[in-house]
Amino acid sequence: MGDAEISTGAVCVYSARVTEAITALKASGCSIPVASVATGFPAGQTPLKTRLDEVKIAVDDGATEIDIVINRTLALTGQWKALYNEIRLFREACGDAHMKTILGTGELGSLTNIYRASLVAMMAGSDFIKTSTGKESVNATYPVALVMVRAIRDFYWRTGIKVGFKPAGGIRSAKEALVWLSLIKEELGDEWLTPALFRIGASTLLGDIERQIYHHVTGRYAAHHDLPMA
Repeated sequence: MGDAEISTGAVCVYSARVTEAITALKASGCSIPVASVATGFPAGQTPLKTRLDEVKIAVDDGATEIDIVINRTLALTGQWKALYNEIRLFREACGDAHMKTILGTGELGSLTNIYRASLVAMMAGSDFIKTSTGKESVNATYPVALVMVRAIRDFYWRTGIKVGFKPAGGIRSAKEALVWLSLIKEELGDEWLTPALFRIGASTLLGDIERQIYHHVTGRYAAHHDLPMA
């Protein structure tokens, strides 16, 4: 399988570890992008200046993707213009870096809020919208995914702009990943089934995918402790 060109979409680290991650990946001969969480991950409750500084530091250190988290208070209290303005500032601070906006859907209270937050994030210039930080008590779920991908479809129909989708948190097996792939195919079509428009955030899933590849090559499953990410 060495020539199959299978790799993760990005390695995601805190902003203070961007330089180390880039150095380590270069030393190992990998060309995987380095993403950085920012804006007070995972709660998004630090002062706005601090959140903006985190984005700028990560970009200056070489991160090519930035995962921001929204201030959920603004969504829960219906301050949609204020939320839009904050995300626009983050978009500007990202510069050319790819920006994924994490909604923290498990904390938004209703599917209506999730739909509105999805549209606001896309209107403000997000390249991706992402369900969760993985730290909430409820992370990626299928009802939430349907709301978000249909918001993506509505936004595309209105603007012609394609925004990516990333479920994250609680996705542990390759079989579950197939369900997510099917959902994207049915709701958004084959053109969204690329790393540029669809990612799955789950380090645990990586271990199971490695086990499935191992089985494909050898005809037997490896024990979890036989694989690096176990």
